[in-house]
Amino acid sequence: MIFLITSGVLWGTGGLTGRLLALHTHLSPAAVAGYRLLIGGALLVGYCAATGRGRPRDRAAWFRVGVLGLLSAQFQACYFSAVTLTSVSLATLITIGAAPVLVVGFEQATGRRRLDTRVAGTVALAVAGLGLLVGRPPHGIGASALAAGAACAVASAAGFAAISLICGTPVPGLDEAAMTGYGFLLGGVALLATATATTGASFAPGPAALGLLLALGLVPTATAYALYFTGLRTAAASTGTVTALLEPLTGTALAVALLGDRLTAVGALGAALLGVSVAAEALGTRQAS
Repeated sequence: MIFLITSGVLWGTGGLTGRLLALHTHLSPAAVAGYRLLIGGALLVGYCAATGRGRPRDRAAWFRVGVLGLLSAQFQACYFSAVTLTSVSLATLITIGAAPVLVVGFEQATGRRRLDTRVAGTVALAVAGLGLLVGRPPHGIGASALAAGAACAVASAAGFAAISLICGTPVPGLDEAAMTGYGFLLGGVALLATATATTGASFAPGPAALGLLLALGLVPTATAYALYFTGLRTAAASTGTVTALLEPLTGTALAVALLGDRLTAVGALGAALLGVSVAAEALGTRQAS
């Protein structure tokens, strides 16, 4: 559980780092996401080589790497498409809020986890807290853009939910760090190829830009996802997607502390509900074990 909670907190640094990187480099969101996956994957592959963890060897291992790479590129691309069509707040609300609902529904349908009152209450509390924290999206979004953006956000949530469900089952002989590293390399190449053909992916490699790229690849990508997939070995996928709600909570705290953003009373209530939902899920998981 501590791995899942830590990964959620580390993910929360990605928004601030990505925003600063975009300001320094003028890269599009898709290009930032592509570099994020590419750098994070390269760091993990280098770590595996240095520690003797090896690389994927058999067909099952490479199949898992391919699935992770394609799903990572898919959910990142769909999320940033939702941001472009609507707003960051609305895309975040639908994507991160829908993921635990989709996972709980799948676990209930397949018998992986019984949907008791505690699980349903925890997910409902988490989604409500996220809605209050994110707040109302800005006005001026047309009906067609709203519908298309919502569809992209749900597709992004489905991609993240699929990653959580699939990667919770380990492949014999495949280390989580190697799986994540090679998978992210594949996803990063796919996203950067798309960005190069559309919005462009070149930038001036100054010290600030390179430092932000390294931070984005190391902290909320390589480290956070390696911890997340390690935690999923002994926790339900729905638990993982609930702890992922710490991402917007941490991101909001950093924006208030470092960027001078203001948190309304409603937003503070939403943050408190998010914290309670994660604590309830952690306590329930500990009691179940």
